Amino acid sequence: MADNQKKHDPAKKAPKIQAVSRMKEIMTNYYIDAKTAREQGKKVAWITSGGPVEPLIAMDVIPVYPENHGAMIGASKMGAQLCEKAEEMGYSRDLCSYARADIADSVQKTGPIGGLPEPDMLVCCNNICGTVLKWYETAARYYNVPLFILDTPFVHTEFSDAARKYVLSQIYEYIGFLETHCGTKMDYDRMEEVGRLSVEGTGLWQAVLDTCAHRPAPMTAFDAFFHLALIVTLRGTQTAVDYYRQLHDELNQRIADGVSMVPDERYRLLWDNLPVWYKTRWLSEKFAAHDAALVADTYTSAWSGMLPDMGGQTFLEAMAETYTKVYINISIDRMFDIVANMIEKYHVDGMVMHSNRSCKPYSLGQYDLRQMIMDRLGVPTLIIEADMVDERAFSESQIDTRIDAFMETLKS
Repeated sequence: MADNQKKHDPAKKAPKIQAVSRMKEIMTNYYIDAKTAREQGKKVAWITSGGPVEPLIAMDVIPVYPENHGAMIGASKMGAQLCEKAEEMGYSRDLCSYARADIADSVQKTGPIGGLPEPDMLVCCNNICGTVLKWYETAARYYNVPLFILDTPFVHTEFSDAARKYVLSQIYEYIGFLETHCGTKMDYDRMEEVGRLSVEGTGLWQAVLDTCAHRPAPMTAFDAFFHLALIVTLRGTQTAVDYYRQLHDELNQRIADGVSMVPDERYRLLWDNLPVWYKTRWLSEKFAAHDAALVADTYTSAWSGMLPDMGGQTFLEAMAETYTKVYINISIDRMFDIVANMIEKYHVDGMVMHSNRSCKPYSLGQYDLRQMIMDRLGVPTLIIEADMVDERAFSESQIDTRIDAFMETLKS
């Protein structure tokens, strides 16, 4: 331990965020509903985390996210054993650990919730990566269910009219796919209501994240990683809107009461890439021991970045642009602009980048982005190498030393 790194004092921890218990209740009920869908006469669709969920909600299809399940596997420290099982099945260790863990759990059903509910259909959007295409093709063969693929072009500079028309035409094909496999027509009035709730919920999620612009911050990125679940899973529902309003009110009360998540907050950091799910507590306590709070991150902000500019459009029309311009489907120059705005908004002193062995689109280009941040903004940046789910790729002693050295740089 560095000489001026404090020993973590559990007695000095900030009080827990009370909304956590409500989140757990909502997610428990959600998985119970999904696992009993057939008894209720409902259908289940597996969908990628960046996929357009609102049409599923409007059609009363229960959306299930294998990536969310992968995060739960990681947080439960079951990632290595399931990834090893996938490797025994013939899948390369170089593949995404979300995919490996979920594919293995489809066979073993030994994960934290005893396996995901089996899908009636699959919806895959490639705005987050190319891996999901093969992953969902594998799942479609294994479960013998139909698969819809929504293709989004990469946004190098601006979102063109040609791209808009291309994606919008697929959204209508997507609705046709749902109508065919649900045996009912889309209620477009309900679709617009779901869209309204989606916009409201996403706006509230951004408002939740914005509370961390206050110094000291009432929560950290490690809390945001947990509270993100509803904006991914139940975006477009009243449940998500009500929850984020409750959370926002609680965080504002913490600000009014002078409650800081890191009691002696002195340094404010920005996190890039997915969490290291099995080490979130360790990392949180490690940075807190240096009086450092991770006040923002590019990962949870990606969903508030999906807040559409309606501009007189219908929600379906706005979806075409919204779901194409997600954070990791844009150029490094556009990423830099987003990060630069976050550094200014949240009064950031340094940046921590997770070079994630599993998520190639998120990690490729990080070294270029790091250099741009240091050269143009003068913000010190640390890169740590790990994997979001597979514990075998995490070296605690090495990362411990790197964090200490980085914090010494900030302090000097």
